[in-house]
Amino acid sequence: MDIYNIEAAEILANEAQLLPIGEAAPIYEKLLATFPTAAKYWKQYVEAYMAAKDDEATKQIFSRCLLSCLQINLWRCYINFIRRVNDKRGSEGLEETKKAFDFMLNYVGNDVASGPVWMDYIAFLKSMPVVTPQEESHRMTTVRKVYQKAILVPTNHVEQLWKDYENFENSVSRTLAKGLLSEYQPKFNSAKAVYRERKKYIDDIDWNMLAVPPTGSYKEEQQCMAWKRLLAFEKGNPQRIDATTANRRVTFTYEQCLMYLYHHPDIWYVYGMWHAKNGSMDSAIKIFQRAVKALPDSEVLKYAFAELEESRGAIQPAKTIYESLIAENASMTSLAHIQFIRFLRRTEGIEAARKYFLDARKLPSCTYHVYVAYATMAFCLDKDAKVAQSVFEAGLKRFMHEPGYILEYADFLCRLNDDRNVRALFERALSLLPPEESIEVWKRFAQFEQTYGDLSSMLKVEQRRKEALSRTSEDALSALENTLYDVVSRYSYMDLWPCSTKELDYLSRHEWLAKNMANKGDKSIVLTSATLATVGVGSNTKLLPQSAKVVRPEISRMVIYDPRQMKGPDFSTTSSGYTKEVEEILKMFSPQMTSFITNLPAIEGMTRT
Repeated sequence: MDIYNIEAAEILANEAQLLPIGEAAPIYEKLLATFPTAAKYWKQYVEAYMAAKDDEATKQIFSRCLLSCLQINLWRCYINFIRRVNDKRGSEGLEETKKAFDFMLNYVGNDVASGPVWMDYIAFLKSMPVVTPQEESHRMTTVRKVYQKAILVPTNHVEQLWKDYENFENSVSRTLAKGLLSEYQPKFNSAKAVYRERKKYIDDIDWNMLAVPPTGSYKEEQQCMAWKRLLAFEKGNPQRIDATTANRRVTFTYEQCLMYLYHHPDIWYVYGMWHAKNGSMDSAIKIFQRAVKALPDSEVLKYAFAELEESRGAIQPAKTIYESLIAENASMTSLAHIQFIRFLRRTEGIEAARKYFLDARKLPSCTYHVYVAYATMAFCLDKDAKVAQSVFEAGLKRFMHEPGYILEYADFLCRLNDDRNVRALFERALSLLPPEESIEVWKRFAQFEQTYGDLSSMLKVEQRRKEALSRTSEDALSALENTLYDVVSRYSYMDLWPCSTKELDYLSRHEWLAKNMANKGDKSIVLTSATLATVGVGSNTKLLPQSAKVVRPEISRMVIYDPRQMKGPDFSTTSSGYTKEVEEILKMFSPQMTSFITNLPAIEGMTRT
């Protein structure tokens, strides 16, 4: 069952609204356990308790949701509750309400929709009773300060707030008003201009979206980009306000973003690192703590958190995170072991890393990667080739059947210029590996001889390779033939070829066609212009009929290519405009060759979109 089924959640929420709070509460708790940042569900939940006049339960719900759901409608529900419970408490109640307004605006006063809240607060302040001239003067000063804060925020009511402020100042003192309004007019104009820009980004955001794990859907990707554009806008400080206020706005925007992208680790990471970059390391640590709690299965966030702790010298907290990675990931710990070994080597030294490796290698879940990583570290960092080789040798007893381990060990021996042991390693491995698992090892063996061996050893290994791999082919005789293609393979180097692009094109395609014509004596493929057209050769020709046999390259004798990794035919068109089958073919060639193929004249039936 998909707990993040939005349609099912909406049905549950609608049902809960029709039930008494005693029956509805378990439903809301279930919903909010899955969607902890869904402000609309929190609002429904708390309103149900408010309707039941259960003030204590209402307070408890608000304490659980307000700071994680910076949404105006939920917070306006909160201020209405506070005003109701303090309505008949006299001056003490009024002071509590004032504190609640200040608390609210401190958290959501930067919201683009917060204009009505500022107006409500000002109206509340104006309505407070005063007795003495000193109290009246204090009230006027307080109202003025709130107005001056409100008109600096780019909200949907900023123009109305400015008009109200003008009227307020003129009603107090026209002489004083002239100077104050002249001072704040440019600031208001800036806020108004920024609101218009801000609204363009705000309008792209779906404010009813529920936070679910990433699915890769188009709408989800659009929302991610919309939030990132808004964040970039706020980080640019378009209003040119002081750094403290600007940073508060960015923080507010990140917090709102996480209400909707709660399960997106990249948002958490960038948020935490933004704090760190701005010098607020404690805030960054708190963000990462929240992140790993929100996404306990995100290994990458834990590595990022450990890295941040280590970078500020908090070694023990970083170590605790690494240990948690190992403890929580019992079935796939090799990467955690490797990263912990590296961490220990950096922070506690060679002996601590060695001791941990000796313990880790005894675990059933330890893979060959741990041996390779520790041996490489011993060789490159500790400059101890003897220890590194001992580790590789110890690993052979356990991982001789792993082609990847053989290739890593061979690379290490090559770095030692130990050609004798390289050849011995290949021989040992190839005597044990089944043919279907030995392809890469044979390939590397042949490359080694091409680079370091003499002509005799090079040809001998290549012939042995053909014989071994022909056992896995349905066409053993064809695989054993020598062609000019083999010479191209032997005498190429990186992206350097012993022939022109035209010659390489000719040889590769004729190798392909010859192989397929020889396969099982199949004579249905004739070397004509129509046949060549199926592989992109020649122009003004047509593809074979749909009923004709589809052919694919089988170039197993070449060291450079490995067609056995290719998938079956897939003629669906990709973003490049080619079919997937054609793209798989192009991947086998060098950039020079690929460029030549892709620039061939268009052929009917194979045109790019």
